[in-house]
Amino acid sequence: MRKSLIAGAAAGALLAASAAPAMAVEDGKADLSVLHGIPDLTVDVYVNGDLTLDDFAPGDLAGPLSLDPGTYSVAITASDAADDSSPVLGPIDLPLEEGMSYTAVAHLDEAGDPTASLFTNDISATAAGEGRLTVRHTAAAPGVDVWADGSVVFEDLMNPDEVMADLPAATYEAAVSVAGETDPVLGPADVMIEDGVNTIVYAWGSAADDSLALAVQTVDTHASSPSGVPTGTQGLAADSEGVPAAAIAISLAALAAAGVTVRFVTARR
Repeated sequence: MRKSLIAGAAAGALLAASAAPAMAVEDGKADLSVLHGIPDLTVDVYVNGDLTLDDFAPGDLAGPLSLDPGTYSVAITASDAADDSSPVLGPIDLPLEEGMSYTAVAHLDEAGDPTASLFTNDISATAAGEGRLTVRHTAAAPGVDVWADGSVVFEDLMNPDEVMADLPAATYEAAVSVAGETDPVLGPADVMIEDGVNTIVYAWGSAADDSLALAVQTVDTHASSPSGVPTGTQGLAADSEGVPAAAIAISLAALAAAGVTVRFVTARR
């Protein structure tokens, strides 16, 4: 199953490479969404010195913002700060390219320390009748296995990495279990994969603090595929002194248990 999903995704991208894409992002712009993935802290988010998100709470999603390409400076402060002069996280530089879709997430690393990651959302075309599932590990938890239809499709997904596959449009039941076991530690939850949509799944929070939660983002893909849009993460912030802070990304997810590997169990309905 794992090999066939990966091979199918690669073949679909190659076959559609010569087709002219419809625009999933406004012409001349870049899209940015943000997720607050650090528990127990409400913050303000400043972009280029301007207050952009006020009283941004854990689990909040914002965007997509349609922005001019360029590098944006993001600072996260306490929710009652007068300005961004004393950030609890950042300033963080976010380089955004024309025609691209991004999600920034403030989250905990595997050890439970605050950090931030910028993800590039794959908006290349899916085959007719298919959608894309992206799973991102942004929780304070160890590596995970990703399951689909009762089989492991991705192994050892680590924070803050992602995995991705194109699937037939359908509703799937997703859950998280400890490696080698079948009882879920998170979920089950229905995940709808829509035709021509990238459904992005995040696990955020902390397994040790019993604050694991799910967040979901959907991003339209091109109507027909370009030569390919690279995906991945970019480390954006080191630990900050003082109170941990947060904010940046969009999605749904499933992952993790502290000190153990996790599975993302997906059974099609």
